[in-house]
Amino acid sequence: MPQFNDTFTNARIADLRITEEERLIETLAAQYGYEYINLRGYTLNPNALGELPEAVARKANLVVFDRHGNTIKIAVRTPNQPEVTMVLDSLTARKLTPQVYMCSSHSLNHAWERYKDVNATTAKKKGTFDFDEEDIAQLSANIRQIEDVQSTMRTVGAVSNARRITETLELAFAGALALDASDIHIEPEEAGIRMRYRLDGVLHDILDIDNYIYGRLMSRLKLLAGMTLNKKLGAQDGRFTFSIREREIEVRVSVIPAALGESIVMRLLDPSVASFNIDKLQLNDTISRIMAIELRKKTGMIVTTGPTGSGKTTALYAFLREVHESASKIITIENPVEYRLEGIVQTQTGDDYTFASGLRAILRQDPDVIMVGEIRDREVAETALQAAQTGHLVFTTLHTNNAVGGFPRLINLGADPRSFKSAINIMLGQRLVRLLCSECKRQRPATANEITIIERVMIDHPEPPAMVRPISIYEAGPGCAHCGLTGYKGRVGIFEAIQMTDAVEAALLRDPREHVILEAAREQKIPSMTQDGMAKVLRGDTSFDELERVVEFPRATTDVQKT
Repeated sequence: MPQFNDTFTNARIADLRITEEERLIETLAAQYGYEYINLRGYTLNPNALGELPEAVARKANLVVFDRHGNTIKIAVRTPNQPEVTMVLDSLTARKLTPQVYMCSSHSLNHAWERYKDVNATTAKKKGTFDFDEEDIAQLSANIRQIEDVQSTMRTVGAVSNARRITETLELAFAGALALDASDIHIEPEEAGIRMRYRLDGVLHDILDIDNYIYGRLMSRLKLLAGMTLNKKLGAQDGRFTFSIREREIEVRVSVIPAALGESIVMRLLDPSVASFNIDKLQLNDTISRIMAIELRKKTGMIVTTGPTGSGKTTALYAFLREVHESASKIITIENPVEYRLEGIVQTQTGDDYTFASGLRAILRQDPDVIMVGEIRDREVAETALQAAQTGHLVFTTLHTNNAVGGFPRLINLGADPRSFKSAINIMLGQRLVRLLCSECKRQRPATANEITIIERVMIDHPEPPAMVRPISIYEAGPGCAHCGLTGYKGRVGIFEAIQMTDAVEAALLRDPREHVILEAAREQKIPSMTQDGMAKVLRGDTSFDELERVVEFPRATTDVQKT
């Protein structure tokens, strides 16, 4: 007799119940005046989780899931329970400021599972891996260049193993903060474990770590980031924060399995130094005038394009800051939330809160402005385009090489190009180039080959800068204390843009290849990314070699040799 297996049916029913509860709580949260949160789409902060014992959290049907300074975030199933009031009063008595969110019982069960890792690891490692934030501050004050990190590590190697683990971790963060590194990479290789810093977009070898220290650092960092400690064959993402003399540093952590162990990358985000003023982007005059007009519009889509690490999110934050006003509601969906912006509702994707589902939920919140961290598939593309056509100003990003590549990219994802004219306002393309150190950069005459390339690039620049003959440019100097002996200090964007005009629309519908679209956009007279970068070379902001590293421009060696 056939056997009926109801496993799939039961699982489907359970999923439907979970979905139904999430919708109910989202509705009730709005009615009661609370923000809704799905904790399965949020990386829990283990330090925040430890603010309340598990038994207390379960009894009150709540969880402390994040903390920034003295502000703690609490998710509750039923806010008006007496047990919830008692917990809130006890936290307030400890000089903490609770922010209450409503969540489902499914979210709470997910969060309470994290107590297992925290309790087990704390019991095993307590006192061994704690690092002193004041020690990091003092170390950071004494580091001026990469060699300082390396020399300090040699002294760390002479202490006991337990202390070496703590001091290695402290030194890694101290060096990164002192040198303004954006990322710390720890990578297992055949010859050993390599730690590298990304400084102004370029990776630099810092030091080697032995296997003993590496294994224990990984355990500590996973705990801090809220990851599963014994999971070593899959990718994990998390984050944690720590304070250094009133600066709150957020660390975004990514771990992936590699052939010789787990590779970890930590991105350091410091909201206290983040500048999201549109003037800081240093847009060229043409694009600056255009964006001033575009940001005053109430509907349509503004898209920034470029590869990973090209500053797209920073540009979007600057645009959000520019359009933010008390009478408007701005909601973002990001992966992850990199910086917290005052007065803006920011949400983060997760297992049950994707860009597609999150964007649909956001539209039910009656926003004026929406930021979608990235368009990755057809559903998100179509929903974002529809939002831009129905009374919303939408900011988003696409991973393409240039501005013109954004149009065929959307078409390849399945979006209808007939909707572009009424939805898209402008496509921006950008990259980041390193700034020459203002203290040690050196001026020199441009070579014949460089002059030919400069002239070719700038020949059709709509507003070319004045070029004094003979042409001189700047190059990186030998390095100094100001730049940590690298010759460069900081980065700046180079930009291009294409507005959505009738001519561009006609080209898209006729033949959406990049060179056809570019020809249609020529009448807009907007400098290309290469032209914008070359103008910064002529101004002495960056070097010819640095621009060549980031963008392609015509080679003139053969032509020079022929002449």
